[in-house]
Amino acid sequence: MNVEELRAREQIRDIISRYNHAGDRGRIEELAACFAEDGVLEIAGTGEFAGRAAIIEQLRGVVAEGARAVEAPRVFHHVSSIKIEFTSFDEARAYSYFLVFTEVGLDHWGRYSDRFKLRAGDWEFAHRRVRVHGATPNSRMAQEFRVPA
Repeated sequence: MNVEELRAREQIRDIISRYNHAGDRGRIEELAACFAEDGVLEIAGTGEFAGRAAIIEQLRGVVAEGARAVEAPRVFHHVSSIKIEFTSFDEARAYSYFLVFTEVGLDHWGRYSDRFKLRAGDWEFAHRRVRVHGATPNSRMAQEFRVPA
């Protein structure tokens, strides 16, 4: 592994982190800026949202719904086991697991499958697929995946 690959790996980890920190704070424009202009956010079971404007529109609704559900919504994503593979000099894939904590405690969990492109020296999401694999019985964010009590 050379210095350029190490730099690219850290930039990819950073974009994954920026996405989650922005989302947890309701900063949807910052989250969308992690994507290429024509990037796609795919939420399994919900749909695909192509382009930053579509991503912002979809996630604004999610943030608004969360604000209506509880007085002071809290969301904390924990991402782990990030596996990065380079498919070319300017393209990469990453796979990781996530846990989401809210005011109820552990809310839901799943996996990210990501494709990245290098543009003007910066890595961006070309495509992010979010798959929720389960949720606790009192989940407020992923009711369709709740584990029966």
